[in-house]
Amino acid sequence: MLKFKKSRISQKSNSMKPLTSRQAIQLVETSYLTAASALIWIALYYLPIGAAFFRLALPLPLALLQVRRGLSSGLEGTALLVMLLMALMGPIRGPLVLFPYGFLALWLGWSWLKGFSWWLSWAVGVFIGTIGFIVRVFLLSFLVGENLWVVVTRAGFLLLERIIDLFNLPLIPDLLFVQLTALFLVVFQELIFVLTLHAIAFWIFPKLNASIPPPPRVLNTLILWDPI
Repeated sequence: MLKFKKSRISQKSNSMKPLTSRQAIQLVETSYLTAASALIWIALYYLPIGAAFFRLALPLPLALLQVRRGLSSGLEGTALLVMLLMALMGPIRGPLVLFPYGFLALWLGWSWLKGFSWWLSWAVGVFIGTIGFIVRVFLLSFLVGENLWVVVTRAGFLLLERIIDLFNLPLIPDLLFVQLTALFLVVFQELIFVLTLHAIAFWIFPKLNASIPPPPRVLNTLILWDPI
């Protein structure tokens, strides 16, 4: 009986070993970068100004965490972010951060960690961003009780109308053509958005001891100009 108690005590003492310095730093980085992402998402959701800046900043903390500490830390940070936002904003608004920002941060962080080409990380990032945007629009439509895709469709129709008037084209666009134009606007927006994320990370991450692969030669003249 005494031996059994001693073994239980030794097991408890082994399970309560102090964290190493590396584990402690990893824990602190995960907590702080997750909290930063949560604050940015709350600001994006509630503040009436600065939406473009907050959108650009939102995927970067978790991507930085993944580049510095690996995939497991990125997954932990994403899970912690969702749980934190669910506690602060509710079970519907909280998980919306995943579409597309959470999944985009995971993909970009992993692709930069593995050293993938910009063409691959950019293309898949645009796909994730487009799907995430569409999912978020339909979830928000369900939340507010209105079809918010109509706003995107109207933007596509206005673009077509301006092009037709500019070039005096004998064209009357049907609904399918308007929907395709709206989808093109979403994809084009994500093309610019994901490329800008690459550029910002290429400029900032090396200053935080987290480098990403160099840009392709075609983009050298644009990306290698460092404004910071």
